[in-house]
Amino acid sequence: MIAQHASDGRLHHLLTLEGVPRETVVALLDRAQALMDGNPDPRALAGRAMCTLFFEPSTRTRLSFQRAAQRLGADVLNFDASTSSTTKGETARDTLKTIEAMGVQCFVVRAAEDGAVAALAAAAAPGTSLVNAGDGRSAHPTQGLLDMLTLRQAKGVDFSALKVLVVGDVLHSRVARSDLHALRTLGAGEIRVCAPRALLPGDGLLSGCTVTTDFDAALDGVDAVMLLRLQRERMVEGLVDSLEDYHRDYGLTPRRLRRAAGDAVVLHPGPMNRGIEIDDTVADGPQSLVLRQVANGVAVRMAVLEALLARA
Repeated sequence: MIAQHASDGRLHHLLTLEGVPRETVVALLDRAQALMDGNPDPRALAGRAMCTLFFEPSTRTRLSFQRAAQRLGADVLNFDASTSSTTKGETARDTLKTIEAMGVQCFVVRAAEDGAVAALAAAAAPGTSLVNAGDGRSAHPTQGLLDMLTLRQAKGVDFSALKVLVVGDVLHSRVARSDLHALRTLGAGEIRVCAPRALLPGDGLLSGCTVTTDFDAALDGVDAVMLLRLQRERMVEGLVDSLEDYHRDYGLTPRRLRRAAGDAVVLHPGPMNRGIEIDDTVADGPQSLVLRQVANGVAVRMAVLEALLARA
């Protein structure tokens, strides 16, 4: 595994939340909250350059990183795979090295292959930092951080009494992996995971979690419901019988939500499949924190970029 911290202890890459020390996670969350509560220095990253290197489509993550970098005064370059030299056969590594030679010090990378961002980090120059903006089903660390910030704002900094439910396509979800790593690191009291059996991973990811296929039972008394997007290709693969059946068994409706604690909150990384994993009434209701997650994403990514790029 590529080292994410430099020899002096400072964060150098953010590729995964797995193995990141609790104090690092807490420091990033504290800094993100401070940035939300105050006014960020618009010159904090002046003279530094960040490139969003996305080989998969994205709206929230890409724009959030762009907004974060702009608010800190960094120069922002946007890479569009559909119009780049990768369509002519250039490798991702050569693309990174070419842009790196232009003086870019940080790359925010989204890729379809597991481990692709770590491979690029291994090829980067010593002074270059990489952020994983989602690779395959491996990790999406800044999504995990913004989800934890959203939970902290709603439930307080002590997670030890929280009952948190993660539900949906856990098997293929990089968000689920980052959320589960973060919840463990922050000491969540009980982590429940619910999905159809075909969408549950068989590795050690769910160690220590309460795992079930019964959504109604899983909801009983939980403080937070973290929904995952159902990728429609799972139907083609035969992992889900139909969208209607999925909604019947795993869709979050107002009736189902009443099984959770009275002050339970609902999170979703987006984009939401309304009427499949979540009803409109819940998505737009008072317990939904979906838009707060989006707002928190900018602050979290500012904190990460500061940690990676700010001069000592």
